[in-house]
Amino acid sequence: MPGRLLALAASVAAAWFLAPSPSFADAYPSRPITFIVPWGPGGGADQVARMASKLMEPELKVSVPVVNMPGATGQTGHQKLLTSPSDGYTLEIMTADTFATLAQPNSRFKIEQFIPVAVLIQQRSGLFVNATGPIKSFEDITKGDKELRVAITGYNSPDDLSIKLLGKQGARLQGIPFAEPGLRYASVIGGQSDIVYEQAGDVRSFLDGKQIKPILFFSDKPAAGFEDTPYSGKLGIDVKLSQFRMVVVRADTDPAIVKKLSEVLSKVAQSAEYKAYLAQQYAQPDSYVAFDEALPFIKGWLSEFTALMPKQQAAQ
Repeated sequence: MPGRLLALAASVAAAWFLAPSPSFADAYPSRPITFIVPWGPGGGADQVARMASKLMEPELKVSVPVVNMPGATGQTGHQKLLTSPSDGYTLEIMTADTFATLAQPNSRFKIEQFIPVAVLIQQRSGLFVNATGPIKSFEDITKGDKELRVAITGYNSPDDLSIKLLGKQGARLQGIPFAEPGLRYASVIGGQSDIVYEQAGDVRSFLDGKQIKPILFFSDKPAAGFEDTPYSGKLGIDVKLSQFRMVVVRADTDPAIVKKLSEVLSKVAQSAEYKAYLAQQYAQPDSYVAFDEALPFIKGWLSEFTALMPKQQAAQ
């Protein structure tokens, strides 16, 4: 009898082991999801993360708290993502600034380490100055009569490359990195910097308050809402790199979880509130790039950035 009981127990255990069990992804998410912003509060990455978080929470039915972790052109926050479990409970807003550091020969990170779930926003970058300061137009900075300080996100970023390429136009510009967006904006208003490299939507309150004004946009066509402002394509300036911000997870995240997050972000992008947000940010209406197209998109952007690097070195 004991032998028969043991055999029965063994067969039950085997059947349990072989029976299909609920996937971990089926229960996802069951607790709050941390949303890393690798920049300080108040900037474009922070704004888009908080808007996305707000719209994601009703869909996911859990809270999605935003955590700011600034430093090293966004690499501090990115490192936090890569050292967190690959369980879908840590997301990151990666900006073009951080992504561009992958083009450096000594980069700490590789594109294979993360998955772009979706690109949420694309914006034209530009140069902005104090509205009542001595710089009145783009021509004023190409005189080259003195070195001007430009508030940027970090070294080896699109900001850094763009202002160095302007050396071919006669400008003498020195990039000054600020990890905190608020300090970047305050520096040009307070006179610590002469120029700030930024996107119009990120500094909209200062534009509306007539504290700063744009003098150049990096674009192949006029920037919507700023049709009278010069743009690089018209002036024959090589660089036209746009800013973008995307949601990423670790590369070894369960594909079912990635799919669920992708579906949620698609709903976010289609919402009336998010479309209104893009308009308020002077963003491109077709900003959203879904999961299946996100990787080709960012690889194309990186190729364009990498192609400009030799030109930047020649301009120095």
